[in-house]
Amino acid sequence: MLSLEVLQQVSARLERDLRRGLGRHSHHRAAVQMLPTFVTATPDGTEKGDFLALDLGGTNFRVLRVRVLEEEQRMVKMDSQICAIPQDMMEGPGEKLFDHIAACLGEFLKSQNLQGKILPLGFTFSFPCHQKEIDKVSHTHSNDPVSVFCLTFCLCVCGEQSILIRWTKGFQCSGVEGHDVVQLLREAIQRQGDYDVGSIAMVNDTVGTMMSCGYRDQSCEIGMIIGTGTNACYMEEMKNVKRVDCTQGRMCINTEWGGFGDNGSLADIQTEFDVQVDKTSINPGVHTFEKMISGMYLGEIVRLILVKMTKDGLLFKGQASEALLSPGGFETKYISHIEEELSGLENGNKILSNLGLAWEPVDVRVVRMVCDTVSSRSARLCAAALATLVNRMRVARGLERLKTTVGVDGSVYRKHPNFSAELQATVRQLAPKCDVSYLLSEDGSGKGAAMVTAVALRLARESRLLDDSDGEDSDDEEQ
Repeated sequence: MLSLEVLQQVSARLERDLRRGLGRHSHHRAAVQMLPTFVTATPDGTEKGDFLALDLGGTNFRVLRVRVLEEEQRMVKMDSQICAIPQDMMEGPGEKLFDHIAACLGEFLKSQNLQGKILPLGFTFSFPCHQKEIDKVSHTHSNDPVSVFCLTFCLCVCGEQSILIRWTKGFQCSGVEGHDVVQLLREAIQRQGDYDVGSIAMVNDTVGTMMSCGYRDQSCEIGMIIGTGTNACYMEEMKNVKRVDCTQGRMCINTEWGGFGDNGSLADIQTEFDVQVDKTSINPGVHTFEKMISGMYLGEIVRLILVKMTKDGLLFKGQASEALLSPGGFETKYISHIEEELSGLENGNKILSNLGLAWEPVDVRVVRMVCDTVSSRSARLCAAALATLVNRMRVARGLERLKTTVGVDGSVYRKHPNFSAELQATVRQLAPKCDVSYLLSEDGSGKGAAMVTAVALRLARESRLLDDSDGEDSDDEEQ
């Protein structure tokens, strides 16, 4: 249970790590990686076009067709298809995973009668990636906002050199870390052989969420995911992004805040249960913050607490079941079910019975208290991180008061009955000079990838028109 003072300390530590991640010489050793996305603008409502979108970030993979209609000021998801990713594929050769993605895309195109069309593709890949061409291109386009817009188009839409830094969220495919994910996708599509796609925009899910919500609310400059994993992006002042040679405008930064604490900065608030979760994970010592607050780990934290309380004779008359003693036996969704205001205790009765536990009414109430404590800590820690971003944006822009919107997605935020309210209340306490609104994403990961592509095309179109107005009239403006 973390006091407001402790949360303020956590926020101050994260602020230091944000600055370190943005630094030219310090970002290589920063726990919070602060990856430049080269997305330099959010939607203005004039975007239009027909796009494909792929969304890979968990055990399911989605293919969508997205049509952006300028005249109706809205996006329409024409259709989508979901493909499961088996566990052995999540841990097997990377080539097999990308062949599966390409096959799903091919089936979708066939079902939509799109095999003969070549559409731009937005690829939401919800894992930390590095843009290898940053230094090379940024030196070429220093300080020129039009060139920065062109840079957005070149990097985001062409998707060149998106290097996977490391897998997270249970993926361990070989032959992908350190490689260009866009190239691996293109090669798989070529092996498929019966269709092709146009330009590919590589998009992190937080950026997709921000861009999708930004089309509905143009004050949206933050994207946040609290689901299987957690991450956030925000629009940073270019003058503060020391690793890129441009000082004008803003750029979306993918914080990768799940790595907060990997340098030991959260050791004083980690519990024995957090330490155990980390030790038994597939990536010990990595993504410390994520393991304290995201859906992949919350159920396991609760399970470990219940096991200890049972062994200490405080629950179930000291008798644990085989299911309770099994890693992963207490699923994160149980936390939401047990904390439901009206049906929580009844849900708890059923869940504990299904786990083979001989419970009494007091046991159900204690389990509910444990769930509430763990989910409350998650919400308050996430709020401390979000407050750090909004406070930073306000100070960097020299504002007395900041008004902004956060686009949010993720099963924990959406489905837990109390999470969103506690997060929002804590942000108000930690960022009193910021008026923060929250907008739930509608298929943000998929539609957002299409929106990044659409915005990049709009900026390229605007820069071309600007070039034409400075030079000779062009007869092929619409080409």
